[in-house]
Amino acid sequence: WVEHLFVASAHDILMIFTRQGQCHWLDVWKIPEGSRQSRGKPIVNLLNIGKDEDIAAIVPIREFDDEHFLFFATRQGRVKRTVLSAYGNIRSVGLNAININDGDELIDVRVTDGEGEIVLATREGKAIRFAEKDARRMGRATAGVGGIRLQEGDEVVGMVPVRMDEGANLLVVTEKGIGKRTNFAEYRSQSRYGQGILNIRLTDKSGKVVAIRGVHDDEQLMFITRSGVVNRQRVSEIGTWGRV
Repeated sequence: WVEHLFVASAHDILMIFTRQGQCHWLDVWKIPEGSRQSRGKPIVNLLNIGKDEDIAAIVPIREFDDEHFLFFATRQGRVKRTVLSAYGNIRSVGLNAININDGDELIDVRVTDGEGEIVLATREGKAIRFAEKDARRMGRATAGVGGIRLQEGDEVVGMVPVRMDEGANLLVVTEKGIGKRTNFAEYRSQSRYGQGILNIRLTDKSGKVVAIRGVHDDEQLMFITRSGVVNRQRVSEIGTWGRV
């Protein structure tokens, strides 16, 4: 099923991270252009990637500077902040971007300026908001630190940088198609590695949480089901509700 959709320039470099913590690079201009109906080309044919590796995140980059960071999040709630320039040594075989503990996997990577805040959300409807600087700057081949303390059976499903511009909200989507927007201000800032607070009250009708996104009133969304059905709608058409 379709898992990633984003916009990039032909001059950008794609940093491609696998769930196992490896990083690979791909020039955007090297990706074959296709029509809307075309199947595309298997990414394994464009990268030197292992057969057992699954892609977790794709980040478009113009340059590897010292002013920005890569912020990582794993399924079991670990996070890591590493300066972007640490990943500028491009290798054809890729490199280890983050050490992944047994039973864990990488779920997302974001480019940040190191000064903002992060929200992590879990499958069972919890969320935590904390300052990026709570995760100290670390080297490339490290496992990171605890971002949220999970209850047994829970797992992290998404990470977004906090957006405080007017009209920005946190969108929460569940597996049975329920969605709501909530102002970021309703998520109080906490210390890293707390248990978080209630993000959405789950029912049999909603199912578990599958994704979160930072959205703005003037943006649009594309929802894609596992069977490939695409639904496009305006963010403003989704109701704004309280946190719980």
